[in-house]
Amino acid sequence: MMAAMTHASDTAGDMLREWRRRRRLSQLDLAGDAGVSARHLSYMECGRAAGSREMLLRLAERLAMPLRERNRLLLAAGYAPVHPERPLGAPDMAAARAAVDGVLAGHMPFPALAVDRHWTLVEANGAVAGLLTGVSAELLTPPVNVLRLSLHPKGLAPRIANFAEWRHHLLDRLNAQAEATGDPVLFALHRELSALPARTGRMPAAAANPIAVPLQLRVPESGMVLSLLSATTVFGTATEVTLSEMALECFYPADDETRAFFLNPAPETRS
Repeated sequence: MMAAMTHASDTAGDMLREWRRRRRLSQLDLAGDAGVSARHLSYMECGRAAGSREMLLRLAERLAMPLRERNRLLLAAGYAPVHPERPLGAPDMAAARAAVDGVLAGHMPFPALAVDRHWTLVEANGAVAGLLTGVSAELLTPPVNVLRLSLHPKGLAPRIANFAEWRHHLLDRLNAQAEATGDPVLFALHRELSALPARTGRMPAAAANPIAVPLQLRVPESGMVLSLLSATTVFGTATEVTLSEMALECFYPADDETRAFFLNPAPETRS
């Protein structure tokens, strides 16, 4: 795992060098992609030359830097940020909030939720609450981290039938996200969750789940095992920071029994 990025005293050159290395690009590679000489890029990284606002944005785009980091790069170089950041409840975000609400409501009766860049729960539809029986109140006290909720022994972990497989999937995904973004909060979260009890159990053969890794969740009273596939939706054209960092996690039935459970809920089995 690569190291988390430090933010205290980074210069624009420090940031460019760190992101270039994070993307495993040479100065020559990045310079060619951005249409700048390798010498000028070298001078920018070591502080001997200052890049224009347009040049910094071009480099940031080639480096696939998150919008939050692009703003920070501009600020480090003495320029004003270009990507606004607003809370989801702000008037200017009404259309985005309506889109989120629409996806969550439209996915009923199946579970769906929205999370921010640190996997903090933003909103969930009614089907999610029905799956949280037995979860400790401390894990449901805002801010709720959905990865912690899934892997913690006081959370859903005891009810996840394929826990070893699901844990491996979530930690791999979190590690990839942390390395791609350099976010120190994600690195810390990965360390925390990796230290939680792993439980015993073998990883199933890859052929056992040829399509995707399901979440196999036991219903407490009936003992039925729900099998759910997840799909992630992001706002791919976002130019606002909060919206660019939001993801919608929608769960779909992976078998007929799970589909029937949600489409025809029986009170005695919906604990």
